[in-house]
Amino acid sequence: MSATTTTLFRAARPVIFQQVATRTAFTTGRANAFRNFSQKAGRRYQSTAAPETAQVGWFARMWNSPVGFKTVHFWAPVMKWALVIAGISDFARPAEKLSLTQNAALTSTGLIWTRWCTIITPKNYLLAAVNGFLAIVGIVQCSRIGMYYRSQKNQPSTADEVKEQAKEKVEKVKDAVKS
Repeated sequence: MSATTTTLFRAARPVIFQQVATRTAFTTGRANAFRNFSQKAGRRYQSTAAPETAQVGWFARMWNSPVGFKTVHFWAPVMKWALVIAGISDFARPAEKLSLTQNAALTSTGLIWTRWCTIITPKNYLLAAVNGFLAIVGIVQCSRIGMYYRSQKNQPSTADEVKEQAKEKVEKVKDAVKS
């Protein structure tokens, strides 16, 4: 290379690097401007107040809540109240017609899920409440069944009653024959 070409490249080098640095700064600035715009794009203000002091309605908070109306965390407990209501309606049934295994399963389900609802994230207190009521209803029903079985255990069986009645009739017949 000749001396003039080398001098030309040396003279042009700072200009090229300056253009690259300016272009990089321009594109970076444009990216930052776009980022700032996109962060503010979703915000709408209904008043001149700052967004932190803006009042949000109850329905909007429930809709956007992690346990709000559009999540399973809301609808699972709402539907599970049907089990609690069915258990409460079984209070009117006689204890001999209730299933101990079914009520024991409802009790254990209620106890296990009540504990689990306080461990999970987000904490679902609505589901914990319905499971607590389910456990209470199950405990009451299981105690009713247990009391029924205990009362049946203390009473003589129907076969024993029939034997005693037969013995009494035999005694009456013997007394009638003797007299």
